[in-house]
Amino acid sequence: MANVKFVNEDAEINVADGSNLRFKALENRIDIYTFSGKLMNCGGYGQCGTCVVDVVAGGENLSPRTQVEERKLKKWPASCRLACQTTVNGPVSIVTKPDRKQKAASSAAKES
Repeated sequence: MANVKFVNEDAEINVADGSNLRFKALENRIDIYTFSGKLMNCGGYGQCGTCVVDVVAGGENLSPRTQVEERKLKKWPASCRLACQTTVNGPVSIVTKPDRKQKAASSAAKES
């Protein structure tokens, strides 16, 4: 069993190893979508790119990024994942609905 902590929601859930992050978040009433994502998400097939989450701890306990994620998340920091493409294999901390502009600015500041 793996523990998934959702930072913004101050919530933790336990999931079986190999569980899909999007499915388990929604099953436990954790809202991973912004307003536009709620209106036009693809249902978990990796086509829309609206289920972006930021992994703040435990990234090594997630499945590797898929080719779909590499395409959809080109402009996002490396710590961001598509929840629908991510399986959980150990403890992890997640920030839902990250702000791409804010994250990109903080990443650029760290690099300088």
